[in-house]
Amino acid sequence: MASLAVDWGEEDVVLPRQQRGFQPQHLLLTLLGDYWFRRDEHLPSAALVRLLAEFRISPASVRAALSRLSRRGLLTSSKSGRRTYYGPSPQATKLLAEGRQHILTFGTRESAWDGAWTLAVFSIPERERHIRHVLRARLRWLGFAPLYDGVWVSPHKLAEAAKEVLTELGVEMATIVVGEVVPGGLRLGNPIEAWDLEELRGHYEGFLDEFTPLLDRMRAGQVGASEAFVSRTALMDAWRNFPNLDPELPPALLPDQWPRAAARTMFIELYDGLGSLAEVRVRQILREFDPELARVVTHHTTADLEG
Repeated sequence: MASLAVDWGEEDVVLPRQQRGFQPQHLLLTLLGDYWFRRDEHLPSAALVRLLAEFRISPASVRAALSRLSRRGLLTSSKSGRRTYYGPSPQATKLLAEGRQHILTFGTRESAWDGAWTLAVFSIPERERHIRHVLRARLRWLGFAPLYDGVWVSPHKLAEAAKEVLTELGVEMATIVVGEVVPGGLRLGNPIEAWDLEELRGHYEGFLDEFTPLLDRMRAGQVGASEAFVSRTALMDAWRNFPNLDPELPPALLPDQWPRAAARTMFIELYDGLGSLAEVRVRQILREFDPELARVVTHHTTADLEG
């Protein structure tokens, strides 16, 4: 994928086109998770507006996003004089921690597959159709995909997790089955067909094509703080979608030379390698509004999850 060159004054920043699709609410939570994780202090709203200006998000859009996140219970606010401050709520901190673990460890599952599939089979009455979208999103996040209407499958041992979601949403007409596919005989749908493997390969190869130039420039020491900040977030925004597309399908089900491992290797090197420079840029911006808060900005890496 091509890149978009933008003149930011202090340096020429090469921004992946991916960054133009940022949603302000998602972006705010991503930045708080990456540089303000588990901090109790609130940040000035003006500083958050300035941080998102790096991504070409307008002040009005940032303020609207702050208001919506507050109404959703994901941000808490405080006042000091005429200035408003925001910070993650306990609910947001919990969600950020779970998402961080899920996203940053994606691609590390290495256990051998035993050939068993988990099937979640359900029927939702028309009067409860509002539940369908929520259920499908929750099942996809767990690692299921639809084989048929009302039949979702996963190659992993997720019976208890699926049961918990179905119970929580009050789905009464449902059953969960764990078993192997019967070979031969009639033409039976292979559960792997729930995923379009060629399309999925294309997503991985597109990720590698998009971020390889950035990796080369980072290795050559040609990435500045502003570009590191924006591009690291664009990288995370692209990578975070893979768990929704690929539930770490077992190698036994995949074609040869599957690109997931190469994509993860690139993600780790870039995400970890750009962290310190990106932190510098966040500190620079926050220092304009509150030098004391700027001193406690930090970043984490994939290696932090190993502790």
